[in-house]
Amino acid sequence: MRQLENIITDRGSRYAVSGGPCQSADDARAFLKQLKRQKKYAKATHNSWAVLTATGGLKNDDGESGAGMVILRMLERENLRNEIIVVTRWYGGKHLGGDRFRHVQEAVRLYLADTRG
Repeated sequence: MRQLENIITDRGSRYAVSGGPCQSADDARAFLKQLKRQKKYAKATHNSWAVLTATGGLKNDDGESGAGMVILRMLERENLRNEIIVVTRWYGGKHLGGDRFRHVQEAVRLYLADTRG
């Protein structure tokens, strides 16, 4: 599991991004369970994720409407298969509007850049 923490802060909200190998919905559930063993991730407001598997795309917004699709589209553009990416947000008390999508995209970009080394 790769994790990049405290990568974006905006109006009190904080973001992190995590990822790792994932080939199925069961793998995705197991990955999220492992991530949430860390108390701060279990208490996060949103753990939005997506993965592109051999059978297609899987995603979950976890209450951050549209975030899973943003992640999935980026995976499709990169043709990155069998790797889950989870963008975690701790809500800071102020609504971010459309900026939250930019933050999700930036978190995925940072993860992809870190993966490429």
